[in-house]
Amino acid sequence: MPELPEVEVVRRGLAAHVTGARITDVETHGARVLRRHEPGAADFAARLRGRTIREVARRGKYLWLDVGDEAVVVHLGMSGQMLLARPGDPDPRHLHARFGVTTGEGDPIEVHFVDQRTFGGLALTAVDQDGIPEPVAHIARDPFDPLFDPLAVARRITKRPSAIKRQLLDQTIVSGIGNIYADEALWRAKLHGERPGDRLTKPAVVRLLGHAHDVMSDALGEGGTSFDSLYVNVNGESGYFERSLNAYGRGGQPCRRCDTPMRREHFMNRSSFSCPRCQPRPRRG
Repeated sequence: MPELPEVEVVRRGLAAHVTGARITDVETHGARVLRRHEPGAADFAARLRGRTIREVARRGKYLWLDVGDEAVVVHLGMSGQMLLARPGDPDPRHLHARFGVTTGEGDPIEVHFVDQRTFGGLALTAVDQDGIPEPVAHIARDPFDPLFDPLAVARRITKRPSAIKRQLLDQTIVSGIGNIYADEALWRAKLHGERPGDRLTKPAVVRLLGHAHDVMSDALGEGGTSFDSLYVNVNGESGYFERSLNAYGRGGQPCRRCDTPMRREHFMNRSSFSCPRCQPRPRRG
């Protein structure tokens, strides 16, 4: 699944081209792309034609097109992409939805939803009083959100005995960090992911959240990590931040701080990477 910086790259690319655009046509292919939109394809298209895209918004890894009192929630799944095209361009492989839009300048463009693995999809949903789509309302703010409050998050984390990495990945506490950037932030903070939250100080957690923000900002500047060769942004370009990672994927390689071989550990059906010297495991008891 694309990480937060990849989703933010897509959001910014879409926002630059379709904010204020009017939807002129909607076309979907297959049932899976709208499986989260129970009324079906005809309803989806009819309710969107003529609507104006007021904003391309995001919370954590959730992306949506604000069309007023409703929003098109885009679930990217494992390989979903939102790509821009000119009318008449050849259809990309695995095209599941096409939006024809006319920009504020009167230029026609198309937005394609492409998904090889078909885990992603689209849905038109109501929004709450803050403009947040109902399926996203339970998701906490992420470190890029202007209203993100790291001290408030630190208060929650330090009251819970759960391991700090599990809490970083809990979307109801803080959204969007993901497995890769959790490892990177923990490496920068010199903390092992199994450290219990209630054994950390609030200043230490605030610093950790700052590292998460910084590492994702660095990735955003390079287009994201893009370990999955299927992932590209709206212009069809891949990210290259994986070349700059200090922890994730570096099992057996020397730590960039102390030269100790990095370790790889199993974590929630995934992997964690850390330095045995810089990030010692917490003592039991």
